[in-house]
Amino acid sequence: MRSFGWTFLLSTCLAGSLQAQDSLRVPDSVRRPEKQGKGRQAPERRKYEHRKFDSTLFMENAAATQGDYLESVEKVFLLLDQVPVTLGSLTQLDDMQTQLVHEDSALSLLKNRLSQSEKTFNIRNLQMFNVLLDELRKNEMDYSKKLEAYGNKIDTVKKQIAGLRKDTLMLHIFRDTALKASFGSQLEQLRDKWRQADSLIKTNSTFINDLKAISSENTIGIEELGTKVDKELKAVGNRAFGKERPYLWESGAGAAPNPVNSGFKMSIDSEQKLVRYYFSNTQNKRLWILLTGLVFFYWIFLNYRSLRRLNAVGVLDEFHFSFLRPWPFAATFVFVLSLAPLFDIHAPAIYIESTQFLLMVVLTFIFYRLLPTDLFRGWCLFLLLFLVLPLTRILGLPIHLERWTNLIQDSLSVTLGVIAFIFRKRWVGPEKKFTGARARFILAGVGLYVFFNFLAIAGNLAGRVTLSQVFGDTAVYALAQTVSLTVFVHLVVESFLLQIQSSRVRKRYPIHFEFAGIAHSVYRGTTILAVILWLIVFTTNLNLFDAIGDQLSDIFGTVRQVGSFSFTLGGLALFAGIIWVANFLQRSITYFFGDTGDDAAMDDKGQRSRLLIMRLILLTLGFLLAVAASGLSIDRLTVILGALSVGIGLGLQSIVNNFISGVILIFDRPLRIGDTVEIGDKRGKVREIGIRSSRLLTEEGAEVIIPNGDVLSHNIVNWTLSNNYARVNLQFTLGRPANSKDLRPDDIRDVIKANENVLDRRDPEVLISNISSKQLLLKVFFWCKDFNKVPITTGEVQSAIYQYLESKDIVVE
Repeated sequence: MRSFGWTFLLSTCLAGSLQAQDSLRVPDSVRRPEKQGKGRQAPERRKYEHRKFDSTLFMENAAATQGDYLESVEKVFLLLDQVPVTLGSLTQLDDMQTQLVHEDSALSLLKNRLSQSEKTFNIRNLQMFNVLLDELRKNEMDYSKKLEAYGNKIDTVKKQIAGLRKDTLMLHIFRDTALKASFGSQLEQLRDKWRQADSLIKTNSTFINDLKAISSENTIGIEELGTKVDKELKAVGNRAFGKERPYLWESGAGAAPNPVNSGFKMSIDSEQKLVRYYFSNTQNKRLWILLTGLVFFYWIFLNYRSLRRLNAVGVLDEFHFSFLRPWPFAATFVFVLSLAPLFDIHAPAIYIESTQFLLMVVLTFIFYRLLPTDLFRGWCLFLLLFLVLPLTRILGLPIHLERWTNLIQDSLSVTLGVIAFIFRKRWVGPEKKFTGARARFILAGVGLYVFFNFLAIAGNLAGRVTLSQVFGDTAVYALAQTVSLTVFVHLVVESFLLQIQSSRVRKRYPIHFEFAGIAHSVYRGTTILAVILWLIVFTTNLNLFDAIGDQLSDIFGTVRQVGSFSFTLGGLALFAGIIWVANFLQRSITYFFGDTGDDAAMDDKGQRSRLLIMRLILLTLGFLLAVAASGLSIDRLTVILGALSVGIGLGLQSIVNNFISGVILIFDRPLRIGDTVEIGDKRGKVREIGIRSSRLLTEEGAEVIIPNGDVLSHNIVNWTLSNNYARVNLQFTLGRPANSKDLRPDDIRDVIKANENVLDRRDPEVLISNISSKQLLLKVFFWCKDFNKVPITTGEVQSAIYQYLESKDIVVE
């Protein structure tokens, strides 16, 4: 109806307009005079004049207005104003220019260094060059991506400005003299902004193109130098097994020409510059190491401080800590320097040498108060022999003198190792500093030390100088790493024990607990990490790390196909590794809260429940992280789960049922760890709620393992769900006393209340009823504060009532 009304109104207006324009008009010139006479007069004949309809009223006006021109000018202003903002976001161009210039200088140093005689650098130099080129290659890839992104931004701005040429309104303004005069001020401002934007675009485009050229030139240089370094490494490897120099006993061995001293100094200077450049470009890795050290220091310091405030530092005496102190400066250095290769796996050999030297100096201060005098002297002698390696390189000795120096050093090292083996009973044994696995690791390190030094002596005598240097370096660092990582492992174990004990003291748990199993678990996990660190340094010293890494990359990185499912061994290994770490963390997280699984921590039900949820979260996050890190896509994982669903439907129903039931128990919480429950015919205290099963600790001390599905399928009687109170019922058959007033219920209530385990808020109930003319039945009801103390409280109350009745000469039958 509303639409019909609007239609009718519009039609009416239109008709009125047409009638006004098409009205009949009678001009005076055509009027005829009226005829006089009798009869009917003839009607007057009129001539109709039709006016033409003005159709322009309903035509669209295509001519642009002043507002349209202003809007077009405003759009151009906004676009040109956006140009400085967009180009101002290219903030890293100056930094990239500085870095590219530094990289160009580093490449020039490498070119000059590699252009020198092959005798001025050894295998460690080439390893450092290779690592530095890898770092430069990585930087160049990052710069290329950033420059490409910046170039795309400028191209986008150029396209937007080029689109202004298609704006017909702006073109009409510039062509029409009147419009150009009316927009004179705006056009003048527009010209200034146009010049500014054009200048910025040209400047930044030229700058980016220049940086791209430098980056491209550096990339080419990196590839050329990388090829040359790889060629030199292969040549050194092949040359190492060949005779490089005369035999040491030959007369020509001592007449070898000395290298030019100035050339050697130049090589040392260039090497130092390259190392400084590497360190300056990998500062983030050092920051992570520093952050790790600070976290470890404050972790140990805060635990010791909490024990000092509670006057409980003496509780640590049973652990016999060797490496931890209230101010753990030395322990922090050992912890951080031992982990340094893990933060920078491809670090130059000189970096590993520096960290190992600093680590050995710190260990010397630690061993000064721990080792016997003769063993400490042996360690100091080993440290002096260790210093010979860098000193021979720094001094730039002639090759024949360097060979004799290495021969003396290797011979002394073999002698030192043999003496250590002969007198090992003085420092290895049940009552010595090195026992068990610690002694085995140290003895293995000493064995490698003797073996590789013997190979170094043989290679030096036979003229295999490079091979002799490799074996000598490997021998020293193998033993140094073995000792330092052994200390590192025991340091981590002591740190965990400190955390557990300090948490137990703060929570008022019993001080003594079984820590042997905990120490063994932490020791085993930390030993795996120590072995990985040892292998990294060991293979790096033997120049095998890159070769082994390439082989492992080919093996674990190759895509394999099983049907429609593709995977890599590396992805599977990473998946399994992350799952193992997540499982290790969820088992160890309780140690940080002093929970070792004993009865004392079981009484803290809230904490145990929170830890259980935290463990489940860690497992879930570990699984999700493992899926993401291994490269397994969700759709492929869905396919695998779909295939497994057949097996689940056939044979794994109970496992899935137990898993889901475990999740329900964790979040629904019908029972908690520490509750006393009855499940079927089993009664005991809940000791653990796991993913698959739960454990009950019975009164007899037996641990009953019940699948979670069975827990939910049975009726659960939880005696301690909301509180720990328990109602106790006692009955006594009494002989009727001669005087009935001697048996007073109020007195019996007072006797019951006198027990400290009886709940005061609820009065005991005493009922006396007749059994016969000679017997009475006494019933007593009271509430015990703690369900776990019901047997003790019952016995105490029963004894107190017996004494009361005996004092009243009432016979209990």
